[in-house]
Amino acid sequence: MLESFALAKKAIVFSCTDCGSQAPKWIGRCPDCNAWNTYAQEDVPTPRPATAMSASAAPVSIASIDTDLTPRLSTQLPNLDRVLGGGLVEGSVVLVGGEPGIGKSTLLLQAAQALAQMRPVLYVSGEESPRQIALRAQRLGTTNANIHLFSETSVERIIAETEKMNPIAVIVDSIQTVHTASNSSMPGSVGQVRDSAGVLMAAAKRLGVPFFLIGHITKEGTIAGPKALEHIVDTVLYFEGEKFQNYRVIRACKNRFGPVNEVAIYEMHDGGLEEVANPSAALLSQRSSAPGSAVIAAMEGTRPLLVEVQALVSPTSFPSPRRTAIGVDANRVSLLLAVLERKGGGKFLANDVYVNVAGGLQIDEPALDLGIVAALLSSQRNAPLPHDLALFGEVGLLGEVRSVSQPDLRAREAAALGFRRLLAPHSNAAEIRADLDVTGIRRIDELAAILFK
Repeated sequence: MLESFALAKKAIVFSCTDCGSQAPKWIGRCPDCNAWNTYAQEDVPTPRPATAMSASAAPVSIASIDTDLTPRLSTQLPNLDRVLGGGLVEGSVVLVGGEPGIGKSTLLLQAAQALAQMRPVLYVSGEESPRQIALRAQRLGTTNANIHLFSETSVERIIAETEKMNPIAVIVDSIQTVHTASNSSMPGSVGQVRDSAGVLMAAAKRLGVPFFLIGHITKEGTIAGPKALEHIVDTVLYFEGEKFQNYRVIRACKNRFGPVNEVAIYEMHDGGLEEVANPSAALLSQRSSAPGSAVIAAMEGTRPLLVEVQALVSPTSFPSPRRTAIGVDANRVSLLLAVLERKGGGKFLANDVYVNVAGGLQIDEPALDLGIVAALLSSQRNAPLPHDLALFGEVGLLGEVRSVSQPDLRAREAAALGFRRLLAPHSNAAEIRADLDVTGIRRIDELAAILFK
């Protein structure tokens, strides 16, 4: 049992924002998760009175539980439903995070407009007044009379209003601004965020009402507050993309009711977020045929996606050449350069190397390796790749090209967009049934001969 100490006549404790471990004083490095500078001060919560256990908390046989669940609730936004795993689950809690101004409130107002066609929606805001939200709603065209705005920060009052109204969904904007009476800390503190989310989660399960929680993020891009916040909720959605670019990507990083890493792609307009019906075509609409461009068939969740990877290899006069990557893992690019130097015949020690995924997307998949290597060779030799060629495949440290998952689905997406040639791992070539000229490749030292013959 950790002992708290008094400071300014108030009992406080220090909690790690990553793992939740506590200490009686501030320490630089967490002994449990080894993270640096993650301890934050919070007040010791007032002990809660013991309550009798409800009958619903008694153990029950798993065989006796009725699994005929009610259908998922559609938000009428197909891409958002896809990321949620098919729609909203009764009593689920969804945490939505992203950069300020990227479109979190906009998306949830649009979802509220569709949900309000059936029953009232409660929109709780601790940051904006109802008038400010109404002004944005008028611009977006989300002025359904069933959307009820509630300017409140008390978790207990939010739950009381939810019980009274019985809405179809509740939106809390944001979790860092609300507070619960069971914790005397300031709103936004580690303990307050954790306890408020826990109380809202319990209310969602008890009432069977889905809750959306909007979360602030830190400068590192993670949701502000303790890491336990992401463990408490059922689903975590992250907004990706630059505020000054049109495309927004919503990625499911956690989902108890569907696949993770599922994505939805939107385009920001004056009237709100508009779903991109054909993301691959949109991302390749400004594609160039210049040297250094390669089209890769990637998988984002269960969705095939064609993306353009651009590489620039430029001579440098500095003793230490630069290695810059945007949209892909920079360490992965360095690894591929080392493999090319040793196994592929490329020479990059006297060159700066820049790699970028066009469109502002962040792709983290081994199948990009072969396309990145092809783009690097194309830029280095100043020779463009065939315009109708798509690639995918993982590259190992020994120079071998390894198989990836769902090759036929990737190939069908490429064929649907007019590509006629495909370069893929040799072990995947036999699985592809799409109408494409498929060339299997075993090692990257074969790549240059195939591409530039």
